[in-house]
Amino acid sequence: MLDELPDKVSVYEVSPRDGLQNEAAPIPTENKRRLIDALVACGLERIELTSFVSPRWVPQLADADLLAADIKRHEGVTFSALCPNAKGFERARDAGLEEIAVFLSASETHNTKNTNKSIAKSLEVFSEVVPPALEAGMRVRAYVSTIWGCPYEGDIDPKKSLGITKSLLELGCYQVSLGDTIGVGTPVQTRQILSMFKSEISLEKLALHFHDTRGTALVNALVGLELGYRDFDASVAGLGGCPYAPGAAGNLATEDLVFMLDRMGVGTGVDLPLLLEAGHIAEAIVGRQLPGKVHQAGLPSLRA
Repeated sequence: MLDELPDKVSVYEVSPRDGLQNEAAPIPTENKRRLIDALVACGLERIELTSFVSPRWVPQLADADLLAADIKRHEGVTFSALCPNAKGFERARDAGLEEIAVFLSASETHNTKNTNKSIAKSLEVFSEVVPPALEAGMRVRAYVSTIWGCPYEGDIDPKKSLGITKSLLELGCYQVSLGDTIGVGTPVQTRQILSMFKSEISLEKLALHFHDTRGTALVNALVGLELGYRDFDASVAGLGGCPYAPGAAGNLATEDLVFMLDRMGVGTGVDLPLLLEAGHIAEAIVGRQLPGKVHQAGLPSLRA
């Protein structure tokens, strides 16, 4: 049990990027704007809009430049985008974004298949992205994926993930999001991994990114909360999927996380009824039912 709960945690919304990137049918830019506006309206202050990758790799995000340049700015809201290389950074800068993110995997095989680079080469490329972004007044976040397990290599040594994370922080990233990309983590494993990271790195420099492929994302987030982690990635209505488990739920649903935290007395700054409305917009624009539990069940009618 938690002995002491925080007053507030930070939710980093990834649905416009991580949630939509695997959608096969093209989604009009205007519909993406509708979703983002709804996410802002419910109080989310950190939103990842898109990814400045080649349209050949992710056709769904081919409108990244247009979306990022035209999205309505809001005081207190930070919009970011994933940038795989220096060209991506330049596009994000030209679109007026104040934050970008870089990404790599703790698994050599997964990193090669996902980015066509070794881990060492990815870090070398980031040395051409992070310093120029910082010089331009931008902040840089990072993702390390497959920490809990890889579809090709199986278990990954957490010490390897820790070393990569330290390299990214030394490069100038303000925060690294630790990812269970294929949703294989259990609470015991999560406690072991996060305790090790906690002993080596200040917690404000770490965030958690859980996938719900096997139904353990929320309990793993609770383990992180208990250990003192205060930054969580999530996707409205559980939008997104795992390419290694077709048909399975993907990202931790923002509504599930916010509902749990609200009921525990932990603030998020997010209006849950308005967040549910955003989830319905997400469901409408992708044209199918989304897997988030609170999204599907709605809010309970509780009487004293």
